[in-house]
Amino acid sequence: MTLNTTDTVPRSRARRLFSRLEGPQTMGSGPAFWTVAALVLGVAAAYPLIADAWTVGNAAYFLIWTFMAMGLGVVWGYAGALSFGQTAFFGLAGYAYGVITINLGTAYGLTIVALLLSVAIGGLFALVIGYFMFYGRIQGVFIGIVTLSVTLVLETFMAQTAGPQWRIGEARLNGFNGMSGMPPLTLPWFGGDIVLYPGPPLYYLLLGLVVICYLGLRILLNSPFGNVLVAIRENPHRVGMLGYDVRLYQMLAFGIGGAFAALSGALYTAWGQYITPSSMGLTSAALPIVWVAVGGRRDITATLIGTLVVLAGFQTLTIYGSQYALVVMGALLLVTVLAAPQGLIVGAMTLLGRLFQRSKT
Repeated sequence: MTLNTTDTVPRSRARRLFSRLEGPQTMGSGPAFWTVAALVLGVAAAYPLIADAWTVGNAAYFLIWTFMAMGLGVVWGYAGALSFGQTAFFGLAGYAYGVITINLGTAYGLTIVALLLSVAIGGLFALVIGYFMFYGRIQGVFIGIVTLSVTLVLETFMAQTAGPQWRIGEARLNGFNGMSGMPPLTLPWFGGDIVLYPGPPLYYLLLGLVVICYLGLRILLNSPFGNVLVAIRENPHRVGMLGYDVRLYQMLAFGIGGAFAALSGALYTAWGQYITPSSMGLTSAALPIVWVAVGGRRDITATLIGTLVVLAGFQTLTIYGSQYALVVMGALLLVTVLAAPQGLIVGAMTLLGRLFQRSKT
């Protein structure tokens, strides 16, 4: 009897791939964790059925920012490089999406092509910046300084593009007023295109993307690549002595983080149909640091949950004025650094895990 190895090899690879959904680099495992995750996803999927269109569109806005936060979690939490440059990749991708869609239009699914190209442009720019930083031996706090400088330079440059000469084809950059008029995401479909204005269709697309990206990052971070990143964070010199190219791994992690930030930027531009230089400003650059720190930068699940919680709180506080919301965010970051440096969500998850273990015994 002969064995059909053509079927068993792909199955074994798929089994190995899905086995990395759980591992030492991510919290949460076992039936209890995945049952809770499925219930949360079910509630999120049912949310548009009980909420009005405006509220659903607002929830879609929250989901957009989770990609940037997860990317920063990879760069800062796992690779150990604090980056203030995520909004640079966010803004670059947002403007790229606007330029491409204004010039090419929405027919034949070109907005999806524009989305993919924008993410590629942001990720490639991050790889270039990462190459010069890490192969230039820039380390520690200087990474934050360099990335913040890149962000502020881009913001300053885009703010002075108000004249009519600053245009790319039909797309005017419009300086500090920002670019507007780009179309939302449009999916080609039988019988007519589906225009994804802020509402249930866009919400479900974003929810699906969040799930795919989250699970994909869990698999990546529990792979040998993720293990090396964590080892570099803890002791880069020892990792280099073991024969790994530390700079290459750092650059690749930085590129992944940049691509995730670019995804947020392109989706944000499609959601609101505008993008301004202020999206790359100092305040915008600092907020993702707060989200990731409060949730827990060293775990992708905590980063995701913390970002959604902090964003909801931030928007609630803006009712009383954005300045008060920023003050509270700063105070929250200070409390997190002093009282729970691993993150508030990580601390809560750890406590719940201990209580669950005690209840079992």
